Amino acid sequence: MSRLDSMLRRLAAQRDGLNWAAAQTADQPGDVLDLGLGNGRTYDHLREILPDRRIWVIDRVLQCHPSCVPPEANFLEGEAEPMLARLAARQVRIALAHYDLGFGIKAEDVAEAARLSPHIAAVMQPGGMIVSGQPLVGFEQVPGPSEIAPDRYLFYRC
Repeated sequence: MSRLDSMLRRLAAQRDGLNWAAAQTADQPGDVLDLGLGNGRTYDHLREILPDRRIWVIDRVLQCHPSCVPPEANFLEGEAEPMLARLAARQVRIALAHYDLGFGIKAEDVAEAARLSPHIAAVMQPGGMIVSGQPLVGFEQVPGPSEIAPDRYLFYRC
């Protein structure tokens, strides 16, 4: 499979997974969390499919497309662990989280996701969902939509 085909498959899986998780959590109280803003594509999609939810965003730096800049009050700039601690201290409850942090080196990305898992758990609403490109620990993994290849994206229920 070409890298282009692989990227298209990944983006389609991400979109389909987020749409599915949004439907799964429609009756769940709580906010939304996008861990890893990047250029803002996922954030833009989340605000389109969940217009009535507050969407928190955590990233090391703000470097997204200008049309995808989150409101200043919802953007937490810095390393994920202290930013998650700030949300937990404010008693923010997350119904749907998208985890897309990484360095681009698989072993480091997996280790970072495992290290951050308890910090993510601290802000999740019971019954909430996490859509993740990396394996997380301490959550119940659930099957996602049937059109997404296993392990392309991971889905967790809190």
